[in-house]
This record gives sequence, C-alpha cells and structure tokens, in this order.
Amino acid sequence: MAAQTIPHLALRFVAFLLISRGNSEAVTMEYENKLVLAPMVRVGTLPFRLLAADYGADITYAEEIIDHKMIKCERVVNEYIGSTDFVEKGTDNVVFRTCNQEKNRLVFQMGTSDAVRALKAAQIVCKDVAAVDINMGCPKSFSVSGGMGAALLTKPDLIHDILTTLRRNMDTPVTCKIRLLKSSQDTVELARRIEKTGVSALAVHGRKVADRPRDPAKWNEIADIVSALSIPVIANGDVFEYDDFERIKVATGASAVMVARGALWNASIFSPKGKIHWEDVKREYVRKSILWDNDVKSTKHTLKEMITHYSCLELPEGKALIKSENLADLAKVYGEEEYFRLVSDNRFSLNGH
Repeated sequence: MAAQTIPHLALRFVAFLLISRGNSEAVTMEYENKLVLAPMVRVGTLPFRLLAADYGADITYAEEIIDHKMIKCERVVNEYIGSTDFVEKGTDNVVFRTCNQEKNRLVFQMGTSDAVRALKAAQIVCKDVAAVDINMGCPKSFSVSGGMGAALLTKPDLIHDILTTLRRNMDTPVTCKIRLLKSSQDTVELARRIEKTGVSALAVHGRKVADRPRDPAKWNEIADIVSALSIPVIANGDVFEYDDFERIKVATGASAVMVARGALWNASIFSPKGKIHWEDVKREYVRKSILWDNDVKSTKHTLKEMITHYSCLELPEGKALIKSENLADLAKVYGEEEYFRLVSDNRFSLNGH
C-alpha cells in the first residue's frame, strides 16, 4: 500500500466525485508555454490523462477515436463514477470517457477522411472538451488504409474541406496534428494552407511518415514551420526529460511542446521538480484506473508499455499482469486491494446503495 492513509484516500475520492459532478466554465484554450500530452491509442484514456495533468501537463489529448465509431454513440452521464461517457448505442461499450475536471484542457482527437462525418462526430462531443483535433499524422495501416491519419497529408483539398467544415459549424476550437512531408518547403506550404482554414493551433511531429521512432526528430524542420505561421505551433518529437521541453522550444520557437513516449514511460516527466520513480507513477496510474473504472484491457496495455521500457514481462509482475482479468486482479498485483475496496464502498454509499 502506498504511503497515503485510508482516511486521506477516502477524502480524496469524495473530492474527486464532487469536482467531477460540478459545473465548470468553458475557458479559451491557450497554447503559449504549455506542456502537452500527445494522443496515444489505448493509452490516452481518462486515468492516464488525469495522471499526466496531476504531474503538470497543461493540455491533454485523448486517444484517437475514429469518426465512424463516435457517430454510433450517445452521451450518458455516469452518476456511478461521476464521468461523462459516450456509449455505443445498444451496447455497454464506452467509446470515450471524460469528466468535468479535465474539460478545460482536454483535446478530443479524431480519425476521419470525410468532412460531413467529421462534423457529425465532433458535434456529439464538442461541448465536453476544450478542442477538437484531426489526426493527420498516424502512419499505422489501420488509419492510412481508411484514408485517415497520414493519408490526409497528400490530400490538401480534403484537409481544407474537413477543417473549414468544422470551423464554420462549431464554436469549439479546431486543431490538427501533422507529420513532416518529403521536403521542408512542402510541409511549410501545407501548414500555411492549414492556417488559412482558421484552426487555433497546429501540432507537428518532427518525423516523416516513413521514419521510425528510433530516427531522430527533425527539430529544424519544425522551426521552419514556426517561422512561416502566425498561429501557435506545438512541437513534438524526442522529448524524454523535463529539460527537453525547453530544448525543443528554444530550437524550434514553438509555442508549446508535446510528448508521447516520454510521458508513457514516466508521466511525471511533466513535473518541474523532476521525475519520481516509475514504480510510484505506475501505482498511481493503477489507482486512477480503479477510480475511473477504466477498461482493463487499456490499463493492462499501458502497464505493459511501462514495464517493458524498464524491465520485462517474464518477471513475476509481468506474468501476474498478463493473467489479470479485471481491475480487482490488478489491485492485487500492485498491492492496492484496500484502495479498490475503499473506492467500491464509497461508490455504493455515494450513490445511495
């Protein structure tokens, strides 16, 4: 069990529930000097976003959700855990979960290849998030084969259609995230065209579609984009320590800095006080997953990614993690049985059971 006492955890749990059920005023998204959690599929769910925010992330991107999936959803206020859920109609499948306490910093990222469908999906969620972002950088086959993600980079007319459609029909800020094109000049030209659609900001991953994670990010090419635009640019690529936030900011001139793998391996990268031990970060993530009833497959995937960076799954922890079938099992693996019981008991009492 972590050092926190059970009474303290109980008070914290009640506070979380009260905050999440309160009303929060909409705030205009600001990008100057902001630290940003990048969108990561199967990782950027509610517990991980709140974890990153606790450590200092100013803006948190959700994992990419495909527009086809979102338009099948209905908005449901989940009184049981104090969240807002977007549930696939006719099922219990929660496609996207958020809460009021992250509303003013949350960016909903969407995969799309069609302006009308993108707008329909965005309108379902736009009142519960701070901004809507279009993924134009994912190189994975599931995204590209559907004409989404990096496939959009070669379709500037479609990019223009999607972004202008969203901008004209929503009050919510619209942004997008791209990768570098074959030449710096090509990327700058695309970025300028994107800027003309009226987006609030542009995130740039400093790698080309064919680049692998081990290839160094081209900060100089991000700098070319920054100097060509007047809107905020969010620089992404090769940020693994807190000091890297300032290094890439100075090198590129970007307004904000986004981190993916560095945050996945240790979300306390956002803390100006320095990283805390990854074992403590991992346990806090498990507690947040319990608190927000996160999908166990998502939680296990994220924990596996954390473990394999520092260790391996063949050790007892990894084997126990793989065998875990639910959050109660995970609580046992990480010595959080008492926290699991506390959350369950308080949840029932707060909901009149």
